[in-house]
Order: sequence, then C-alpha cells, then structure tokens
Amino acid sequence: MEFSLLTLGTASALPTANRYPSAHILTVRERLFLIDCGEGTQMQLRRAGISFSKIDHIFISHLHGDHTYGLFGLLSTISMSNRTTPLYIYAPEGFKAFLDFFMSQFGEGVKYPIVHVVVKCSQPTEILRTKQVTVEAFPLVHRTETYGFLFKEAEPQVNVHKHLIEPNNLSLYEIARLKEGLDIVRDASFVDEDGNIVEYKETLLCKDFTYKPYVPRSFAYCTDTMYFKRLSKWIENVDLMYHDSTYTTEFESLAKANFHSTSAQAAMCAKEANAKKLLLGHFSSRYKSLDEMLNEAREVFSNTFLAKEGIKFEIPFEKINIR
Repeated sequence: MEFSLLTLGTASALPTANRYPSAHILTVRERLFLIDCGEGTQMQLRRAGISFSKIDHIFISHLHGDHTYGLFGLLSTISMSNRTTPLYIYAPEGFKAFLDFFMSQFGEGVKYPIVHVVVKCSQPTEILRTKQVTVEAFPLVHRTETYGFLFKEAEPQVNVHKHLIEPNNLSLYEIARLKEGLDIVRDASFVDEDGNIVEYKETLLCKDFTYKPYVPRSFAYCTDTMYFKRLSKWIENVDLMYHDSTYTTEFESLAKANFHSTSAQAAMCAKEANAKKLLLGHFSSRYKSLDEMLNEAREVFSNTFLAKEGIKFEIPFEKINIR
C-alpha cells in the first residue's frame, strides 16, 4: 500500500551539476504518476530503476521549458517499447501545439495513443479518478497558465463493527449494504400499552455501524507560484506538500517580480493549510547551499524538508484500530 514521492529534479530554470529540472514520480498502490518532465527526466527514471511502461499518466503543471523539455525524448523512447496502451497527458490547452509539432516531426514510430487531457479551471477541479486515486487540478499564480495537483488516495470501503452484528440481527444482505455506504431501512414493530401491534420503518444509519479501516493519504504539488491565501484552503490538511521555494527571504522582491515564492512563504502556506509535511523545491541555481532556505522555512513550519534528487518521501499507511 505504498504512497510515496520520488524526486527526480529540484532545479528551477537553470539546472546545476547536481540538480535536474522539475520531475517527480508519485507512487500510489503500485501505480506510477509522473509529475512534470524537465530535461533529463528519462535518465533520472533509468537511475531510479523505473520502467517507462509503468507510467500511464503524466501531469504537466505549465509549459515552461524546465517542466517540459524532457517530454518529447521520453515519448520517443516509449515508442521503441512496442507500447500500444494509451498514455494520458494532463496539461494546459496550449500543450496541443507542442504535441502536434512532436507528432508531425517525430511521431512516425509512435504506435500508442497519446491523449491530451486539457486542464483548465479557476477552482479545484477533478481531472482523474481511478480505483487507487483521485486527482484535482487547481490554478496557481505564475507568469503563464499554471496548475497545481492534489492527489488523494481513494476512500476505502468501510468495515462493519463486528460487535454490532449479532445484537442488531444484521443479515448478510444488510452487512453488504452497509459496506457499500448505504443506510438500512427495514420493517419493525412494537406492542403499545393497549396491546396493539404498531408497525414502523426502522432506519440503521451506515455511520453508526461502520468505520474506515485506514486513513486515505494525500499529496499536493504546488510548483512555480507566488504565495496567495486561497491555495492553503484548497489543499487543507494535506499529508505531504511540495511547494515552490525558488528564493530565500533576502530576494522576496525578486520572487514577487518573477511570480515565484520564498522558502518562508512556502512554509507559511504549509502552516495555513495545516499540512503534515512540507518539501521545498524548484531552487534557484544561485544557491550552492540550501541551509539558509531550510532554516528560514523551519522558523515558520518546523516539519520542513529539502527535496533532493533520488530521495523518496513516504507517507506511512495508518491503519485505524477499533477496540
């Protein structure tokens, strides 16, 4: 039941010798989701031992080169694997021109369908639902049309409290309905003071008889954005949050001019969202050491960490124990 983020690239526009452009792999119950695809992504995937064939969904936050230049090489390499199953790419509307150019110039050997799912919204909007996860897109504030993504593990089927089955004479049919999240309405009766039998409908509420076996996990990807208040509401109580941290506070005016965030602003967003853990990323190439950036963030939100190439951050499985 793995739920983890593997960072492949943490650089901003200019890569460095040890930082690649933006790319990440989110694993949810053995399913892989590629988030952004900067230059060198397929090399990083190779280093991580990840099979390209396991990637069915790619999410592109925006169309700047440090988030897209690795995509065409990856698509070409995938075409050499005899893939026939569709590959879904969730990206802004302008991506169509990118994809059309690729297919016209390099798409002769592509035998698998590439499906562009247009992302366009002004509020959080669901763009994908599978058995493992739901994904919402939400707008960010950047120089160009940019979206963040909220991945939420699918809600588990509820379990029925065993100690309530016999006292309430629950049938197998009724247990099945409760597990589907449905209330039970059944015929019942009682004898009143005059000895008359009074019939009525008895309702057993699902919430009174069931519980979730585990807590669903979540991850929010908030790259390339200025700090803005609404964001924290859209990702409230998220387990793991990745946020633009291009600059330290010293360059707050530059961050504003370039529609990016400082590490302290990223931490403020995490604090306001009541996030459990914050990952800083998208670092300016001006910083050889990121210690100052981390310290500034931790002064605002203590559970902050630096994203780093090849490092995996796992969200533990939390089973609900019922006594």
